[in-house]
Amino acid sequence: MTINNTLHGPSWYCVDLHIHTPASTDFQQPNVTMLEILQRAETRGLEVIAITDHNTVSGIRKMNDQINQLKLLRELNRLLPEEKSILEEYERLFKKILVLPGFEFTATFGFHILAIFPPNKSVRELEHLLLSLKIAPELIDEGSQTVGATCDVLAAYKLINDAGGIVIAAHANSSNGVAMRGFNFGGQTKIAYTQDNNLHALEVTDLELQGNRTTSSFFNGTKPQYPRKMHCIQGSDSHRLSSDLSRRKVLGVGDRTTDIFLKEKDFSSILDVFNGNDFSKTKPHRSTSEPSYNFLLSAQNEGSNIIQDFHELMTIRGGKLYAILADICSFSNTNGGTLFIGISTDSLKEPVGILEVEKNVALLEKSISDRISPPIICKIDTHDLHGKKILRILVPRGDDPPYALDDYKIYIREETETNLAVRDEIVNLVIRGKDFHKQSITPENPELLINKQVETVDSLDDTAQELLEPKTGIELLLAEERNGIRYFTVRDLRNGNIVKNVTQTSARRLWQYAIKRYNELIIQKKPRIIWSGNFGLLRKYKIQNYDVFDLVYKEENGLRYFFGVTSIGIHGQWKLITGDNEDSL
Repeated sequence: MTINNTLHGPSWYCVDLHIHTPASTDFQQPNVTMLEILQRAETRGLEVIAITDHNTVSGIRKMNDQINQLKLLRELNRLLPEEKSILEEYERLFKKILVLPGFEFTATFGFHILAIFPPNKSVRELEHLLLSLKIAPELIDEGSQTVGATCDVLAAYKLINDAGGIVIAAHANSSNGVAMRGFNFGGQTKIAYTQDNNLHALEVTDLELQGNRTTSSFFNGTKPQYPRKMHCIQGSDSHRLSSDLSRRKVLGVGDRTTDIFLKEKDFSSILDVFNGNDFSKTKPHRSTSEPSYNFLLSAQNEGSNIIQDFHELMTIRGGKLYAILADICSFSNTNGGTLFIGISTDSLKEPVGILEVEKNVALLEKSISDRISPPIICKIDTHDLHGKKILRILVPRGDDPPYALDDYKIYIREETETNLAVRDEIVNLVIRGKDFHKQSITPENPELLINKQVETVDSLDDTAQELLEPKTGIELLLAEERNGIRYFTVRDLRNGNIVKNVTQTSARRLWQYAIKRYNELIIQKKPRIIWSGNFGLLRKYKIQNYDVFDLVYKEENGLRYFFGVTSIGIHGQWKLITGDNEDSL
């Protein structure tokens, strides 16, 4: 299909990447034409759409065949007036709307995956990909969700990505979604299906909702088991032209859409957004009568966390610039992150803003280049809030850790704090860097990698992986005494890293606090503990408006102590004792 779509340059574009046609067996208006679907898309103000029928591209093929036949008749000067009108309408719409071919694939467990491709991707190539995904040849034109045994989710992600497609987990939080509630297929498998590097985005049905129980907030990179922040979009999943008034959830073309900020209105720009770490480039589409979405205010509402922080000032005097550089170093060594300069975490406080923007951006760029090693590429841009200029620094997760500030100061990020790494943490960073370089060596046969991934997920005993300990904070392990000094071992509950030889005078604030509390507890004959079975609550307190818990677990051989556990680390029976009932996927 040849599309002469006019490029508009950098702008916000209204996008619906999940549209069905009568080629899907469950389409509710079988007599609707492809032209009518495009006309409806124009009416709804759509600028980019993807045709994603169930396990088939027959709808796209029929449209292409119709257009090619009409073009041939025009060349032969044999077009009837009605046919001429249809062809001209197609050509007019293609100049306004970027139409992307694709399909909605049904993988193992019935999970749905959107595969979206550039306009010049041939139908023959797409059908060959469907066959590679184990769609039976006799079903490839049927357009049914029910296609029997097909391909594993991870293998499907890789095959689609390798074929040049955008891979999106369809309605991930809903029925047939890889993160849907109520389908117990194992926590480790769910992590793999939502964090895989070949997956570009999650399509969710609650993008317009706010709060810490939405799908996008769950996959915002702060959850210990889900450290990769995911791009979240919404699509109509339309199976008819317009919504069914009698069934609220049955949507029409363009009834649920996403705005995406693109360099150009083309496929590669969409792919660039999903491959990047700028999460402000997607937002739920809203009508002009609705309040506009402001990602800066949204970030303030989230507050400081393991992947985000705020600095009102960046002066060299007073160490403000150094604190920013330390955060950049820590984000590079941990999960990546975003810094906002000129603004505080308090949304009620007026932003200070940054003066002499160009000068300060140049200072930041030079400082990052000169003082952080090995080199890390950060993106710095400017945004407006209440008439003030705010700088944003996007920091990637580094591939070559450990990263150091001023050659020898290695920082890591722990929840809301940046801390100097100790020896054992530095060793773990070195191992991570070596592991990355090993993984970058691709097997000669890519099928070996697919099979290895699938085997790893399928062979996991998911029940055994559901550990009893919390997911954030630290566990303080048995101490030993040398020369009158008590040395502890600390285990980071977020990533499992172990640090030995920790003392009361160690620099880490949480470690100092935990050791002090532990020493107080063992001196007390009957410390005050609220019990629920073997799960105990020692203390509940707040840090920067976050609930934090000190916990204890009773085993046959004694007690295990957990300190500094935040709400996102609470799960299972811990919720009963802490009163934290936040939903989790």
